[in-house]
Amino acid sequence: MTEKKCICKDQDGNALIAIEKMSEEELSKSSLFTHCLAVVKVGDEYLLGRNKWRNRYEIFGGCREKGESARDCILRECNEEFGFASADITYIGAMRILLKPDYFSKEEREELGGLYGISLQDISLEDLYCRIKDKDEITALSFHSMIKDKEPIALIDEKLLEYYT
Repeated sequence: MTEKKCICKDQDGNALIAIEKMSEEELSKSSLFTHCLAVVKVGDEYLLGRNKWRNRYEIFGGCREKGESARDCILRECNEEFGFASADITYIGAMRILLKPDYFSKEEREELGGLYGISLQDISLEDLYCRIKDKDEITALSFHSMIKDKEPIALIDEKLLEYYT
């Protein structure tokens, strides 16, 4: 694929190309729609989870399951990853991402993902960690301010924090 102008590249060479103003319905119907991510705020702090397999802190989310809409996908992921079956979720837009070959595909590819913002009432990291159902994937939680410049953070995910203030 030809190199595209991008907002940010991560440690693996993946590129965030754009945040598009596409409706959730349009996104859900797109053949490029594969996943959803959520920027989570607790009070004024951004919450991140440490991914066991990638060995870095990330925002929350995951792959779309067959037949799921973007909203269904993010609600399921929120329930699995930090124990909230229902939350005040704001749709921000569609992330257009250029992905390098990885576990999911041997080909470089362009995908769309839903980007959401979630605000939680003040709750401790300990209480949040107790709610996580998928502790095999997420091994720790932290606030961005506590780990910035101290722990590895997914670069694209860190950039995505700016879209939910």
